[in-house]
Amino acid sequence: MERTPFGAAPGCPVDLPEQCGNCEVRHLTLCGPLDNGEMRRLVELLKVIDVPAGAGIAEEGEPAEHVFNVTGGSVRLYKLLADGRRAVTGFLFPGDFLGLTAGDTYACSAEAMTPVRLCRFPRRKLEALFSELPKLERRLLAMASNELAAAQDQMVLLGRKTAAEKLASFLLQLSRRQEVRNLPPDPVSLPMGRTDIADYLGLTTETVSRTITQFKTTGLISLQPQGRVALRDRQALEESAEGS
Repeated sequence: MERTPFGAAPGCPVDLPEQCGNCEVRHLTLCGPLDNGEMRRLVELLKVIDVPAGAGIAEEGEPAEHVFNVTGGSVRLYKLLADGRRAVTGFLFPGDFLGLTAGDTYACSAEAMTPVRLCRFPRRKLEALFSELPKLERRLLAMASNELAAAQDQMVLLGRKTAAEKLASFLLQLSRRQEVRNLPPDPVSLPMGRTDIADYLGLTTETVSRTITQFKTTGLISLQPQGRVALRDRQALEESAEGS
């Protein structure tokens, strides 16, 4: 797998003050609570990088030297199991944070599904800034809490739901994530493939395809160009997600 070296930016430097001022997801990012004066301190640390689709961003077990804000594109998080199988643990979109870890190494691997833009921060220098900007530490703690809640939801999704319940929950989850990014909640954009969805939901690719066909046939969804899914009957999807 092609990987982006942490020591070098694969893209050209971006005008950072302008980049930060025009950031459409700043309300979701690490930078969200900072005023413009405080932002200048953070800007001294960050580098904006562009990662091509299919390239690696982080690798499980590598030293966690950097953390990242995703500001464009979509990222796949995954772990490789002992038998060689892949478990997709999450998908990141603009506004999401990448690289949180309790230890000194990355807990999972991260790969760009589409061209991705990232704000990259040296982890140790960012932590040293917490005493000067306590808002940053509080924001990071809130992000860690959100990640824990998402992991708990994923455990329920994998362990207690049928294939139809899992897929309905997944589509509704993506819809809600679009809303918080000030995007229309419908149609839902699916930058990931069916194998990615299967690896995330603990299903086979064939089961995902069969369930999508079932949802289409019963009028719950329709497939649109460019990997989008229209939620034709949201109430029925919500009932399916809850097992009703």
